[in-house]
Amino acid sequence: QVQLVESGGGLVQAGGSLRLSCAASGRIFSSYTMGWFRQAPGKEREFVAAIRWGVSNTYYADSVKGRFSISRDNAKNTVYLQMNSLKPEDTAVYYCAAGYSFTYDREEYDYWGQGTQVTVSS
Repeated sequence: QVQLVESGGGLVQAGGSLRLSCAASGRIFSSYTMGWFRQAPGKEREFVAAIRWGVSNTYYADSVKGRFSISRDNAKNTVYLQMNSLKPEDTAVYYCAAGYSFTYDREEYDYWGQGTQVTVSS
């Protein structure tokens, strides 16, 4: 079993930055992929970024490429999402997820955190 806890959300002006954290506990395997997803009101949950635990492969949605950066600290079992040049359309609840597949498909992720709200004002 894996437990995920997100933190770092908040209110920021357009153009600003935030860093989200996802602390993982339980049976974290080196082959796991950690992903960030987001869900805005009235919309489906969408992929943002993913990173493998064991290697440095990363994968980003086109909408955040060049602005967001995913990273991990293996010693702390923590994954980060650095978000720069934030836009109002980035406003959503952001979720951390863990799974075996290195993919954007949310159905392939087995464990989810409770989410953290990010609000970007114009």
